[in-house]
Amino acid sequence: MSGMELVVETLSWVFILSGSFFSIVGAVGILRFPDFWSRLHAASISDSAGVILLLLGMAMQAGWTLITVKLFIILAFLFITGPTSTHAVANAALVSGLKPRSAVKSGTKGKSEDKTDDKADTA
Repeated sequence: MSGMELVVETLSWVFILSGSFFSIVGAVGILRFPDFWSRLHAASISDSAGVILLLLGMAMQAGWTLITVKLFIILAFLFITGPTSTHAVANAALVSGLKPRSAVKSGTKGKSEDKTDDKADTA
C-alpha cells in the first residue's frame, strides 16, 4: 500500500467514523431532549451531518467508479431534501399551534392557551 492509498484509506475511515458518531449523537438527542423543537433540531442537524460524512467516506472507499457517482447523487439529494423536510415539519407544527417553550413562557405568566409539547413537562 503506497503512501497516498494509506492517506485516502485513513481519511475515508475518519469520515465514516465521524458520520457514525454524528448519527448516534442525533439519535440520543432525539431520546434525551425534552420537547419537539429541540428534538427536531437534533434530528435535522446531526443526522444530516452524519449521512453526508458517511457518504463521503464510502465514496472515498469506492474510488472513482460509477458507485462514487451514485453516492454523490444521493448526497446531493439528501443535502437538498433534509433541510427542506425539516422546515416543512417545523412549519406544520407551528401552524398547528405548537409553540416553542420560550414563546409560551414570555406570554401571560405561564397561563397561555397555546398548545405546547405535552411530553416536555413529563420528561
